[in-house]
Amino acid sequence: MTKTPVSKPDKMIKGMEIESLEQHFLDWEAEELAEFLHRQPESKKEYRSAAGRQLKRIYTALDTAEASIEEIGLPGRYPFTRGPYPTMYRGRNWTMRQIAGFGTGSDTNKRYKFLLESGQTGLSTDFDMPTLMGYDSDHPMAHGEVGREGVAIDTLDDMEALFEDIDLTKISVSMTINPSAWILYAMYIALAEGRGYDLNKLSGTIQGDILKEYIAQKEWVFPIRPSVRLVRDCIAFGARNMKRYNPINISGYHISEAGATAVQEAAFTMANTIAYVDEVIKAGIDVDDFAPRLSFFFVSQADFFEEISKFRALRRVYAKVMKHRFGAKNPESMRLRFHTQTAAATLTKPQYMVNVVRTAYQALAAVLGGTQSLHTNGMDEAFAIPSEAAMRLSLRTQQVIADETNVSSVIDPLGGSYLVETLTTEMEKNIFSILDQVDKMGGTIQAIEDGWFQREIADSAYKFAVNKASGETSVIGVNKYVEDSEAESQINLHPYDPETEVRQIANLQRVRQCRNDTKVQNLLGELLVQAKSDSHNLIPVTIELVKARASMGEIIEALRGLWGTYRETPVI
Repeated sequence: MTKTPVSKPDKMIKGMEIESLEQHFLDWEAEELAEFLHRQPESKKEYRSAAGRQLKRIYTALDTAEASIEEIGLPGRYPFTRGPYPTMYRGRNWTMRQIAGFGTGSDTNKRYKFLLESGQTGLSTDFDMPTLMGYDSDHPMAHGEVGREGVAIDTLDDMEALFEDIDLTKISVSMTINPSAWILYAMYIALAEGRGYDLNKLSGTIQGDILKEYIAQKEWVFPIRPSVRLVRDCIAFGARNMKRYNPINISGYHISEAGATAVQEAAFTMANTIAYVDEVIKAGIDVDDFAPRLSFFFVSQADFFEEISKFRALRRVYAKVMKHRFGAKNPESMRLRFHTQTAAATLTKPQYMVNVVRTAYQALAAVLGGTQSLHTNGMDEAFAIPSEAAMRLSLRTQQVIADETNVSSVIDPLGGSYLVETLTTEMEKNIFSILDQVDKMGGTIQAIEDGWFQREIADSAYKFAVNKASGETSVIGVNKYVEDSEAESQINLHPYDPETEVRQIANLQRVRQCRNDTKVQNLLGELLVQAKSDSHNLIPVTIELVKARASMGEIIEALRGLWGTYRETPVI
C-alpha cells in the first residue's frame, strides 16, 4: 500500500493566537463555567456521538488549530471536502429520487408517472426478492413474494413494461439490485438499443455492490470471487460503452442498516471500493478510464452533525485513496459523488407520524453534507411499501428544503464550524486506521472470508440494541414519551394485490411460448464457455441472452451449475 503523505500547509491560526485562546478558555472554565456547574450540573457525565466518540462541551478554534486551509479547501477542488462541484446547488439541486417498485412492470410504471408528475427528478427502482435472488416468478422459492417488496422482472418484456413511455435519455434511472445486477444491466442496455438510443446518452446506475452483501445485507447467489468478476465486467463494459452511466453504486447504506457505526459504514465502503478498483485495474483498464463513473450510496442517520461530517470526510478520504494509492491523475477520478437515503432503521410504528420529522432532519443533514441525489423515506414504511400519499409527502420534504429553507444558497454552509471540522478530521483518521487494518489482514475479500467485517458490525449492532433497551439511546415513542400505539388500521397502507403473482407468471409463460428456445439454449452454452475463462467479459453475451428472451432464472441457474453457491460461516 502507498501511504498517504502528510502535508504541512499553512495552519488556520498562528502560535500567538493559540496562546491567547488557550488562556481565554482556561479563564472561562475556571470562572463562568465552574460557577454555573456548581449551581446547575449537566445532565450526563459524558456525551457521545452515535458512533461512540466522546463529545466535548464546546469546540473552539483550539480544536481546529492543526487543520490546514488546503485540507478544508474549496468546492470542486481536491480534496473535495466542501463538495464535488464548484457551484453545487446554486447550479442545480440534488436529484430528488424517490424509490419505487411493486407488482409487475406495468404497476410500477404507473407509480413512476405519478412521482414524475409530482416533481420527482430521477427514478429509483426496488425489485422484489425473487428478482434480487435470481429466481423466476414461477420458481417454488418465489411463491408468495412476487411483486411484494419490489417490482418483479423476469424477462426483457418486463423491463419494457417498467419503462413504457419514459424517455431514458432524459432522466437518470437507479436500480437497487446486487446478485443479479449484471442481468438487469443487460436488460436495460437491450431496452435502450431496441429503442435506438445512443448508450452514451443514458444516465443512472445499477447498485451492483456485491461485497456489501457478504458483509451486511446477505443477499447473494454465487461465491465471492466470481461475483466480484461480474462487478468487474459491468464496470469494464460501462467504461468502454456508456460514458454517462454509473455501472456500480458502492453502498454504505446497508452496512449502516445492519448495525454499523458511521465510521464503520464509511470505512467498510472505502475498503470495498479499493477491492473493486484493484480488480478492474488487474483487467488492464487504466484507473482514469473508469473511476469517473464510480458512484456511491450512503445513509443519513439520526446524529445530525456526525452525518454531515461523515459525508465531508468520505470525499476527502476517497480523493486521497484514488490519488495516492491508485495514481489517478484526472480530478474526475477523485471526485466522490453519492446518493443518500434517510435511515429506514430509524422509522417506528409507534407514533409513526414522528417519522416525518426524523426523515426531514436526516434529509437536511444529507443536503448540508453535499449529496448529489436523495431519497426520503415514507412515514408508513415501518408497516409496508409507502403509499402514494406518504411518497408525495416525502418528496415535498425535499422540495421544502430546496425551495423554502435557503440552505442551498451557500455551498457547504457548515464549513469552518469548529465542531464540524473537528469531527470531519477525526472521521478521516478513523477511516484510514480501519483501511490500514484491512490491508494487514490481506485485503477486503480475505477479511470477509475471515468474518472480520461481520463480527465488527455484530458488535456495534449489539451495543446499539443494549443502549436502546436501556433508554440510553432515546427513540421517541418507543422508549421515551411512549403513548398507546396507533392501530395499523388507522393508516391507509399500500395494498398487495394477490393476483400479482398470477399475472406475472402468465406474462413469463407467454414469453417462453413465443421465443426461439434453440437460440436461448445455444446462448446459454456460450455463456458457460465464456464464464470458464476469466478473460471474457460476460456482459455482451448476457445482452444477447436477454434479447433472445432468456429469463433471469435461466441465466442464474446456468452459472450456478458452474460456480456453485456460497455458504457463510456464521458469526457468533
